[in-house]
Amino acid sequence: MSISLDRVTVAYDRTVVLREITVHTVPGKILAVTGPSGAGKTTLLWAMAGLVRPAGGTVNMDGTPLRNRDHAVSEKIVLVPQDNGLAPILTAAENVQVALVANGVKPPEARRRTAESLEWLGLSEQSDQLVEELSGGQQQRTAVARGLALRGTVLLADEVTSELDAQNRQRVIDLLRAEADRGAAVVFATHDPEAAAACDGELHLLDGFGEFVR
Repeated sequence: MSISLDRVTVAYDRTVVLREITVHTVPGKILAVTGPSGAGKTTLLWAMAGLVRPAGGTVNMDGTPLRNRDHAVSEKIVLVPQDNGLAPILTAAENVQVALVANGVKPPEARRRTAESLEWLGLSEQSDQLVEELSGGQQQRTAVARGLALRGTVLLADEVTSELDAQNRQRVIDLLRAEADRGAAVVFATHDPEAAAACDGELHLLDGFGEFVR
């Protein structure tokens, strides 16, 4: 599964955030999306996730127009948002399991995947802690664990290493690479030049325009 944007323009209240962006994701590859704050990185991922409707241009999944977020979810387009999107009154494990069951995974398999993904992120000992009791970095890793457990055809990761130390940042980058090796198309929005350098390509956004720098 791949997502293609063809001359996509997105505007909020007449303020243009993205201007005629064309990009094609590739299964098995990681695309870094870089640029300063306000450049439109999150908006680009939201367009790919079906959360915003372009003012111009088209978003397609393997040639089929993307209608909305429900359509994207049905096609296993997974978004790990910048604000993590976790329920603070649930435990780390419950946050992962709830997402899996909501996507049709049977409870025994959901429990297995949950334990596995939390272990990948070094969070086995925190699995039964409430999210509100976790540090910012632990919450971020829990959100990544949830995204990985969903096993999407496309994984959109928005600034998922911003609160992590060097060791955990590398851990997450390695796991994103593993997702690509599994066959997913991965899009990783990041401020971190070292993280971007570990990706297969880089789209740099500035003033709403996009340029492939490699």
